Amino acid sequence: MERLHHHVADPSPQFVIGAYRRLFRIEASFRMSKHDLAARPIYHHKRESIDAHLSIVFAALAIGGLIEDRTGWSIRKFVRTARRYRTVQIRAGQQLLTAEDPLPDDLRKALTLITSPKVRTN
Repeated sequence: MERLHHHVADPSPQFVIGAYRRLFRIEASFRMSKHDLAARPIYHHKRESIDAHLSIVFAALAIGGLIEDRTGWSIRKFVRTARRYRTVQIRAGQQLLTAEDPLPDDLRKALTLITSPKVRTN
């Protein structure tokens, strides 16, 4: 894997502390995600497979960040809460039957926050 090196001339202490905090959050996301999502090690041998896997991992991190940002919940709390609820659709002839567990109010609110358009303030 290629490494990217960036040089920041004379960084401020706040910049360095912020960079380490972001690094800590990224590393914590990887640890938590593998555990909570019951991920197993995946061994790739071809460059295309490695690139595809990393793309999926970074997309998952971006989605996890969006969920945390919009709901205020940790991704762990969201996964543990949401994984208990399912919707099943069965087609019987021309009719589509739907069976679903009712969502608790806190999860319904979280899903609304996630799917609502976010207004940028900057």
